[in-house]
Amino acid sequence: MMELTICGRGGQGGVTLAKIIASAYFLKGKYVQAFGLYAAERSGAPLQAFVRVDDEEITNHNQIQHPDHIVVLDRTLIVPGMDAILKPGGTIIVNLPKDRNDDLKHFSGRTVSIIDATTIAVANGLGTRTVPIVNTTMAGSIAKVLNLTLADMLAALEYLNFTTPNKICVTEAFEQVQTHHVEGDIHKPTVSVDPIKVADIFDEDLGGMPKIKTGSWATEKPERRQLTPPCNQICPAGNDVRGFVEAVGKQDFNLALSVLLETSPLPAVCGRVCPGPCMESCNRSEFDEPVNVREIERSAAELGTRPEPTRSWREAAIAVVGSGPAGLSAAYQLARLGYAVTMYEADEELGGVLRTGIPAYRLPPKILDEEIDYILRHDVSVRVGCQLQRKDILRLSQDYQAVFVATGLQTVSELDLGDKGSPAPMQGLQFLEVVRTGGMRLDGQRVIVIGGGNTAMDAARSALRIGADTVRVVYRRTRSEMPAIDEEIEQALEEGIILDELVSPVRLSESGKHHLLSCQRMVLGPADASGRPRPMEDISPDAHFDLSCDLVILALGQSHDVSILPEGAVIKEGEALLGLSGAPFYVGGDFATDEGTVSAAIGCGVRAAKHIHRALSGEDLFPPPAEPVATSDVIKFNRFEPQARESVNTLNPATRQCSFEEVHLGFQAGPNGAGAVTEALRCFSCGVCNQCDRCLEYCPEGILRQDCEDGGYVFDLEYCKGCGVCMTACPRAAIYMTGL
Repeated sequence: MMELTICGRGGQGGVTLAKIIASAYFLKGKYVQAFGLYAAERSGAPLQAFVRVDDEEITNHNQIQHPDHIVVLDRTLIVPGMDAILKPGGTIIVNLPKDRNDDLKHFSGRTVSIIDATTIAVANGLGTRTVPIVNTTMAGSIAKVLNLTLADMLAALEYLNFTTPNKICVTEAFEQVQTHHVEGDIHKPTVSVDPIKVADIFDEDLGGMPKIKTGSWATEKPERRQLTPPCNQICPAGNDVRGFVEAVGKQDFNLALSVLLETSPLPAVCGRVCPGPCMESCNRSEFDEPVNVREIERSAAELGTRPEPTRSWREAAIAVVGSGPAGLSAAYQLARLGYAVTMYEADEELGGVLRTGIPAYRLPPKILDEEIDYILRHDVSVRVGCQLQRKDILRLSQDYQAVFVATGLQTVSELDLGDKGSPAPMQGLQFLEVVRTGGMRLDGQRVIVIGGGNTAMDAARSALRIGADTVRVVYRRTRSEMPAIDEEIEQALEEGIILDELVSPVRLSESGKHHLLSCQRMVLGPADASGRPRPMEDISPDAHFDLSCDLVILALGQSHDVSILPEGAVIKEGEALLGLSGAPFYVGGDFATDEGTVSAAIGCGVRAAKHIHRALSGEDLFPPPAEPVATSDVIKFNRFEPQARESVNTLNPATRQCSFEEVHLGFQAGPNGAGAVTEALRCFSCGVCNQCDRCLEYCPEGILRQDCEDGGYVFDLEYCKGCGVCMTACPRAAIYMTGL
């Protein structure tokens, strides 16, 4: 994108010049933007105009703070330091009489193009010496400097219906403009540079700073702040959600991925299987639709470039037991801190439940392999096929400086469905592993899945894909209480899965060649310890019924098995395991917290790595307490325009029924990230300033200026009346008023 700032005075045609330049590029097939910013609408008053040119649609509507080129229509506007905002390599195009080259001293180290536009314009009858109309003359010189042809600029004049004198001025300026490099060092911007001067309506020096210092009148003053976006606050992995979404909105996928990799080594995985609590808490859901953060994360993982891995450099070595998401996360974070890490895994492949418990149509094995490979490249060693017992864990405590145990939930929940002689249901995770290895077909069979979580949905949808004739899920509460991801439930129903709500299985028995599942209808009562309504037996006459089936799959969840840990050494805080006494052991993931999501396990791995690092080095990497959350009541929805979510490609239900191909295919806008960028721009940036310039535009006294150091804004409190307009104008509560 190319950006120009035009500095002129009222009556010289500065805003029209912006339109001329934009038109020249528009006729060449470019996307353009041209707009003015008036200090006052009268002849001779200072004004600014802006032009943007790009090959893609322009979505940024802010003022231009750091242009590629500056155009100066009047030499009296030249002040020391005005080139400080210019990007490196930019050009200053100035209307300057031939005898005023001394003014160039203010542009030391810069490339300056000079044209005596006033003389050319007046000679052709455009304005007077006092107020010359120099827009078309400057357009000719700009065309030459920016490598447009004379024909390009003349075509723009024809398009805008300019008369012959203007065309003559363009031609003469195109031929006469001269470019020089001014010797010396470039002026560095400083925070002491005077702010842009904007007058109040009573000021004789219209365009200047108010002469009366009003800070002593104020009872309140504006302050900047940074609240915690709700998406950041709720993310179990601890991701800077707003940060990586903003980076995608700026089309910087490398930055977005680097932000994600600070906290999660599995962005491509989470971009597919995370339940998305950030989207549930998104303030935009109260306006139109929440931002599709999960798909944006997936795009960042696919389009960004990962940095080079870290090599171990510390003497301390650490063992990680279990290679599920918590183990992978902890190993990655510890390796980034320079520790030598060895992972121990009971299976022959790494990944834990990510590999054995999530079907390929949700998480393709290739994606998981690529992310694990990046983790291992951080000098992480692997020992697979190691089913460790208690004595092995004790041995590790002697060989390593710390041991992190994240073996997940090994003990499945059972359900008594009859005598021991009755047919036994198959466990959900066991079923998914058999399906993954290609060891089962269910052609023509009737399958019943008991449960309401993600494992239940995965088992049901997998059963359909290996030939089951009918698949039904029975759940003792209603769909709204099901812990499974709502999108997974919806897609299961689209594929033909039957959902029996408020149904509890009672007994499984033989019925000829088939099985019979006896069921009890339920009603919802008061909330239980989980906060959900307690299912109670329905006492109506038809509350009992039977379902014929060929296979029953039990998906009621799992629990941890602490037998691997040394006896009497478990330390708990409530229901969460924290560690072991008398040895450098740490536990994490579902083994410790039983939260049951990939993102929660990743976050647990991050925290475990910080605990271990603090114990071994003394350095505390835990962040300070978070700022208050920017809830929806502080967001000014009227400052935003409704915008529907970007569409996402998915396989059609008929194709999904018999295929393990990935269901989600990314944004419809294409693999170049256009859809992700558009979706990311829907983010409100709740509680965090994103330099939208609303406060700058609405301040009635012009006492705000942009801070060259951090890109934010500085209030000149000597002139501020404490009116609070800036706070009212801020859409995201990044400004508040406080008493003096």
